[in-house]
Amino acid sequence: MLLKTVLLLTLVAQVLVLENGLLRTPPMGWLAWERFRCNIDCDEDPKNCISERLFMEMADLMAQDGWRDLGYVYLNIDDCWIGERDDRGRLVPDSKRFPHGITFLADYAHSLGLKLGIYADMGNLTCMGFPGTTLDKVELDAQTFAEWKVDMLKLDGCFSTRQERIEGYPKMSAALNATGRSIAFSCSWPAYEGGLPPEVNYTLLANICNLWRNFDDIQDSWRSVLFILDWFVKHQDILQPVAGPGHWNDPDMLLIGNFGLSYEQARAQMALWTVLAAPLFMSTDLRTISPQNVNILQNPLMIKINQDPLGIQGRMILKEKSLIQVFKRPLSGDTNVVVFFSRRTDMPFRYHSSLAKLNFSSSRIYEHYNSQEMETIQMPLVEECLKKMWYICPVPPSMISLFAVLVTYSQW
Repeated sequence: MLLKTVLLLTLVAQVLVLENGLLRTPPMGWLAWERFRCNIDCDEDPKNCISERLFMEMADLMAQDGWRDLGYVYLNIDDCWIGERDDRGRLVPDSKRFPHGITFLADYAHSLGLKLGIYADMGNLTCMGFPGTTLDKVELDAQTFAEWKVDMLKLDGCFSTRQERIEGYPKMSAALNATGRSIAFSCSWPAYEGGLPPEVNYTLLANICNLWRNFDDIQDSWRSVLFILDWFVKHQDILQPVAGPGHWNDPDMLLIGNFGLSYEQARAQMALWTVLAAPLFMSTDLRTISPQNVNILQNPLMIKINQDPLGIQGRMILKEKSLIQVFKRPLSGDTNVVVFFSRRTDMPFRYHSSLAKLNFSSSRIYEHYNSQEMETIQMPLVEECLKKMWYICPVPPSMISLFAVLVTYSQW
C-alpha cells in the first residue's frame, strides 16, 4: 500500500502543476478567522458577524488607511460563509449574511484595488460544519469560484480522509488551472499529515500549491506563537529549502492587534514571520486597532524584507545558553537580515557577539540598520571593534553594503 501511495504521488506530481505564476513573494492581506471566528449571529452582533458588511468595512479600511498600498491586498473570507448547495449542487453563500452574493463582494474588493480570497474544505463538511467539497464537487466548486471572480482559495481538510486528501488537493489544483482564472491556492494538506516527510511530499506540494499550512492553528497567545516557532526551527532543515517564489510555508496568521500579545511580543512575531518569509495575513479589527499596532504591521522596511524577491526563508543559526536565538535570512543585493530573539523572561539582556560569529566575511564593510527603530549606524566587520553588539565604528559611506538587523525581546 505504501508503494502504491508513493507511485500515485509521483505520477500526480508529473501531470498536475499549478502554473499560475502567482505569489512570487509571500502573500499579504487580511483574514477574518482569528479575530471573528465563526460568529454568525448578525441579529445579536451585526458589526462583528461573518457577513458582507464586515468584509466591505475591512476592504474600505484596507484601501483608506494605507494597508493596500503597502501590499496587504488579499481580503480573505474563512469558514462559515456557506449557506447550502443549491439544486445544481453549487455552493451558495448564506443569503441573510451575504445578500448580494460573492461576485458582488469580489467586484467591491476589486474596485478598491484588492483581491478576494475564499474558503472551502476537502470532505463532507467544513471545520465548523458547513457543506464541504467532496471529490465529485471539486471541478464544480473551482468553476464556481472562478465565475465569482475569486482570487485565492484556501482549502482546509477537516473531516477528510487521507485518501481524499491525496486525490483531492492535486485535483483542485488542476481544476483551478482549468478555469482560466488566476486563483492562488492555499493548501492545508500537510497540517493534516503531521507536516513532515514521508507523509508529506513537499516536492509535490510546491508543484500544486502556492502556500500551505504545515502545523497547528495559531491561537491568540504568546505560548502559541512560540509553539509554532519552535516546530519550524526544529524542522528547518526540511522546511527551509522547500519555500520560495510561488510556494511558501505558512506558520499561520499574525496576532498583532488582538488580545493575547504584549507590545514587545507583537514586535517579535512581526520580526520572526518576516525572517521566515511567511505570508503576512493579519487578523484583527481594523476599525479599532491601536496606532502602536498599526506601526508594527505597517513598518515599511519590515515589509520590504518580507517581500524580498529572492524568497529565501530564514533559519536559526545560533542558540545561546543565555537563551538568545539568532535568525538569519539572505536577501537580494547581497543583503542579510538578522533577528536577535530573546527567550528570557526575567529582564532585558545585553547580548555580546561579533559579525564573524554570525558568518559574515571579515574582509567586508557593512551598514547596520535597526529595522524596528528605523535607525542607521555604520560598523566595519572588525572583531576587535565589536566587544559589544552595539559598539559603533564609523566607516566612509562609499564603502557601505547593507546589513539589516532586527532586534526583539520576548518579554521585558
